[in-house]
This record gives sequence, C-alpha cells and structure tokens, in this order.
Amino acid sequence: MSWGSIKFGEIAPAKALKAPNLKSTESVWQLNLDMVEAQTGVIKSKKLGPLSEAGSSTHWFDDSHVLYSKLRPYLNKVVLPDSLGLATTELVPMLPDPKRLDRRYLAYYLRSNSFVDWTSSQVAGEKMPRVSMKVFWDHEIPLPYPDDPEKSLKEQKRIAAILDKADGLRRKRKQAIQLADDFLRAAFLDMFGDPVTNTKGFPIGTIREMVATANYGSSGKASEADGEYPILRMGNITYQGGWDFNSLKYIDLSEKDKTKYLVEKGDLLFNRTNSRALVGKSAVFESEIPMAIAGYLVRIRPNEKGNNYYIAGYLNSSHGKSTLLNMCKSIVGMANINAQELQDIKILIPPKCIQDDFENIVLETRKKLEKSSESLYDLNVLFSSLSQKTFSGKL
Repeated sequence: MSWGSIKFGEIAPAKALKAPNLKSTESVWQLNLDMVEAQTGVIKSKKLGPLSEAGSSTHWFDDSHVLYSKLRPYLNKVVLPDSLGLATTELVPMLPDPKRLDRRYLAYYLRSNSFVDWTSSQVAGEKMPRVSMKVFWDHEIPLPYPDDPEKSLKEQKRIAAILDKADGLRRKRKQAIQLADDFLRAAFLDMFGDPVTNTKGFPIGTIREMVATANYGSSGKASEADGEYPILRMGNITYQGGWDFNSLKYIDLSEKDKTKYLVEKGDLLFNRTNSRALVGKSAVFESEIPMAIAGYLVRIRPNEKGNNYYIAGYLNSSHGKSTLLNMCKSIVGMANINAQELQDIKILIPPKCIQDDFENIVLETRKKLEKSSESLYDLNVLFSSLSQKTFSGKL
C-alpha cells in the first residue's frame, strides 16, 4: 500500500456552519469541553437550552464536522457530532472534504497517542496553553493512496471500521466499570440517606471534625523520567473518584520532605485547583507503591471519627459535587477550593462502624472489578498499538 500525506488546512479546514435562522427561544445543543469524554469523544451530557442562553464565544456545527480541542490538557478530546449545535470556540470546527477524508479516520488520527504527543509539544501560553493553529494547519495527516481519492477513502473507511471494533470492546469494559460506580453511589445513599434531608437522623458536622491532618503537596519541579518517586497530579484523579496512572512524572524528595509529600495507602487525595467543573475530584489512594503529591492536591488523613472512603463517597456524590461546584472560586480561568474550605464543608457524621461497612463494600466491589480493569488496560494497549500501526502504514 502506498502512503502519502496532506496538510490539514487543505483537506479539513476550519469552517463553522453558517448560523441557521432560529428564534432566540428555540432549544439548541450547546457543547463545551467539560461535556466530552477524553480519548473516545463520547458526550457525557448533552445540554439543550434556549439559543438566548448560549455564550458569545461559540460557533455552529453539524454532523459533517469533526470538533477538535486545541486546549491543553484536553488535546485528545475530539467529537463527531450527530446533529446541529453550538460549540465553544476551544473546539475547532474541522470540515473534512467528504470525497478525500473520512470523518472517523480523521477523529482516530487526532486522538492517536503520536498526534497528541506532537500537539503537546506545540502548545503556547502560560495560563491556558493552546496549540499554535498556524503550525496545526500545516501538519500533514498520513493517507493511504493519496493520488487516488476514491481508493484512499475506501481504505480509510476500512481502517476506521477496524478501530471501531477495538474501541467498542474498550467501551464495553468501561461500561462494566461504570455500572460498579453506579452501584457504589446507590449503596452510599442506601446506607447514609440523602445528605439534604438526612432521613437517617445522623449528627451534622463538618469534614474538619473527621480529619486528623490536611496537607498540600509539593511545588517542586517534576521530570518526565528522572526522580525516585512518581508524583500524582490533578490529571491522575478521575472525575468518578478513581485513578489514572497513564501519565506520571517523577520527583526526588529529601528525607524531611518525604513525610510531608508521600502518600500512604488509605490517604484521601483532593484536587483543590482545576477547571470549575473538575475542581474537587477526590479518590482514596490504594497502591502500595510510594508516590508523592503535587501542590494542586490535598492529602487527607482521618481521625477516629472519620473514614476516608465515606468522605470520598460524599465528595463524589451528586450532592457533594454540587456543593463543590457552588463554593469554588475562579482565578484566571481556574477554580480553587483550599484545604480550610474543604474542611468547612458540612457533612453527616454517621457512626464509624457504618462508615467502615461502606469501605468494605467499596473494597469488595473493586476486587471483583480487578479483572475488568486489567482487561480494559490490555484493550487500551491493543488499541494504541493498532492506532500506531494504522497511521504508520503497517495495518
């Protein structure tokens, strides 16, 4: 098979849809980055609202576009929209030539590890780093049979179909893990009741009453490869309260700093600075491997009244996330909740024995999920390998 390449600007330029003739009261799909799942482009929530409520920094798109996020750390958020809508200008409205470039093929290429690594090296800006669009449009996408558009498009569709199957297997494993998360949220409500109505009649206090220590992480500079300890950053905690160790950096610590910045199994880590939608991500650290924490995280250790699995369960509940969203302060595009504000959050204080029972349910559920999680890891590796072979002309 012969391969070549064509610049994005020639084959998939930015062309927003012309604004349709709609009344301000008509409901439209309004899309921003927080609604998009990384790597897969799945829409986590499809917001529909009156056109009058849409922001000014938006553009129109439809099902002929591929929407690409130019903002780090969301460079692998790529959307294949299925209908008309309005998107934030951080999502570039790429319009692939339907006679030369398949939409799904383009989306898989934009999400590929090699391309994300390349774009990561092209970002500029201190507060909200973005890809240089001049460089982006000059980038060349690899294409099979570039001199025969019809044959090329057919081969692109074949490749996309193979990646669709591999991606479908990944999604099924993710769904199994999501079902377990849903079960744990239901178990939390069953054991502790609605935090708003407090139907169980538990005492009401603050997180501070359940905490022995709350410490910030290190502000030291981390390295891609050099350092004794992996260092956990805000991206390593998932929105659901789990862990993603795919992108770790490393750091050295003095003997004095080890006590301050290393985490232990059972510690609760709280993401104090992030985007407004993601600030407050929380997870209990369950690894035996010594790791450090970066300054955007807070390390919580409970006292005799508290259990970190219960506190994390509350912070990751619908009510907990709503509380965090309403209290965070925005600073130059980022939101913040400091350690003192975290500890001031009101919370039900059930008997410690019930909190411990919830921990046992969490651990037992996650134990049953280990095989699914291992399978998902293997499928992610397989998908990355297929993607790499595809865009280097070896598939």
